[in-house]
Amino acid sequence: MLRENSFKFYLGVVIFAALLFFGFSPTKISPRLQQKLNAAVASTFEVENYDLKQLKINEGLNTKTAVEFGGENLFVVEVEGNLIGYAYLGQAPSMKNIFDYVVLFNPDLSIKKSKVLIYREDYGRQIGSQRWLKQFVGKKSGENMTYGEDVDAISGATISAKSMTKAINELLNSIAVLQEENAI
Repeated sequence: MLRENSFKFYLGVVIFAALLFFGFSPTKISPRLQQKLNAAVASTFEVENYDLKQLKINEGLNTKTAVEFGGENLFVVEVEGNLIGYAYLGQAPSMKNIFDYVVLFNPDLSIKKSKVLIYREDYGRQIGSQRWLKQFVGKKSGENMTYGEDVDAISGATISAKSMTKAINELLNSIAVLQEENAI
């Protein structure tokens, strides 16, 4: 009986340690999200063959930015070793959930395109409209936009639209920090 209890105890410790280890490992992009990211990159930059290389930002610099650059979310886009742009994969809150989006940058770090990749709510899908998202095209690092003034409001998608505007502002400010530190 004692041996059986010891075994259960040690098995529990091993399972707990494994869960703890895997719970804090870097997040991986789901296959569905990766597929949508690849399609967005290919169509935006009008290329079929490209390299999407993760751009690693050191922790010290990452603490100075408003957005997290620690996981698989900031990429260099290259064709045959030549820089054609950058991609940032992010998440923002909607009313009850989160949505995944990508911001694609030109080599000069101006926004080429933004796109909502996965939206998990029944309401507010209007933020995925390219007509609305094109308001961010051409914006550069350090620029800020105000929802309802610089960015059109969307009836029925207020929370998501404000969230996307805030996310883009934070990203542009964070990109400015990376530029100042010559990290990008």
